[in-house]
Amino acid sequence: MIGGQLPAARCPLYSDVMPLDVAEIQKTLRADGLDGWLLYDFHGSNPIAARLAGLTNGAHMTTRRWYYLIPSTGSPRGLVHAIERHNLDALPGDKAVYGGREELDAGLSRLLNGVRRVAMEYSRNCAIPYLSRVDAGTAETIWSRGVEIVSSGDLVQRFEAAWDARQLETHRRASEALYRIKDRAFDAARGALGCGQPMTEYDLQQHMVRWFGEEGLVSDSAPVVAVGANAGNPHYLPAADRAAPIAADQVLLLDLWGKLPEPGSVFADITWVGFTGRRAPEEAARAFGAIVEARDAAVALVEEAALTGRELHGWEVDRAARTVLERSGYGGHILHRTGHSLGESVHGNGVHLDDYETHDDRRILPGTGFTVEPGLYFDSFGVRTEINVYRGEREALVTGPRQMKLVTLMA
Repeated sequence: MIGGQLPAARCPLYSDVMPLDVAEIQKTLRADGLDGWLLYDFHGSNPIAARLAGLTNGAHMTTRRWYYLIPSTGSPRGLVHAIERHNLDALPGDKAVYGGREELDAGLSRLLNGVRRVAMEYSRNCAIPYLSRVDAGTAETIWSRGVEIVSSGDLVQRFEAAWDARQLETHRRASEALYRIKDRAFDAARGALGCGQPMTEYDLQQHMVRWFGEEGLVSDSAPVVAVGANAGNPHYLPAADRAAPIAADQVLLLDLWGKLPEPGSVFADITWVGFTGRRAPEEAARAFGAIVEARDAAVALVEEAALTGRELHGWEVDRAARTVLERSGYGGHILHRTGHSLGESVHGNGVHLDDYETHDDRRILPGTGFTVEPGLYFDSFGVRTEINVYRGEREALVTGPRQMKLVTLMA
């Protein structure tokens, strides 16, 4: 999935409670040389912290600033406003209460006493905007107390973005359903073309929305169905009043993502490309061959790192894929990163495969899932291949079939 906003079936993007494993977090903090992890939120400005604190279920008003420090050793401690003093009661440790700004200032100093190096949802120079949730003014209040802030990116991956065994199973089930919907969509387009029945991108999209319901999937958007030049626009979505006919001899791109309507379920997200003719033109076939090679180069790198246990960063995987495309002469037709994190929202809070839009230096950690989706975009068409990968302890699993050539839709 590259983008899109039209709703298909709405669902919560986060589960209600994400219990904190304080002991395991503290073990990781010590291993990383950190004095603590400081969670902070104001009015929903930091959804990562709010989720970790269990404040995303609508049962709490969060109109005032709160802080929660998990130190590398000792008991956690929090700082909450007097009118919302119970918001952090479900978390372990003592909670100090403040009212006015002077009390807030003094309370923050006490909270950070003895802390010199702390992780927050911060990205230096906003290199990773998906993670950069702490505003500059709040960062200044921390720095002014002699405390260094480092990125919590890998902590977030370990304790917020990693999948457990049940979540992996929900992903697999969603993935299987998406592939069935994809096959039905190509069959429907093939049938319409074969009998001369008019069909637009929007018509096919709405069929797919109904099949989502039959499969028991929910999503934050209807699928992408794009033909010809529309497939060359990564953010294209058809609408009832803006949809091209699915006619002969065109590239047809399908991008669909969804998950099960169960608490904690994680998304699957795939893209396949067909051609509404008997034989794809050389230009489209060659471009598709290049993205297949780029995709598989990215997967091979992740597989090798998982097998050997070596450290691998998101930017490295993006660079491996883009090197293939640039070597093939397509550098000017790349418009987006190679992949994004998958989680309870389709764009999760884990590492992205990106050295193009950002320089994502987060590590690809065991338990995380992500897409691999290189694409190339031209004035008259676009191609993208998208698969999902789960990084285990010593293996990388591609959780669905890989498309190896364009699907032809006319006999």
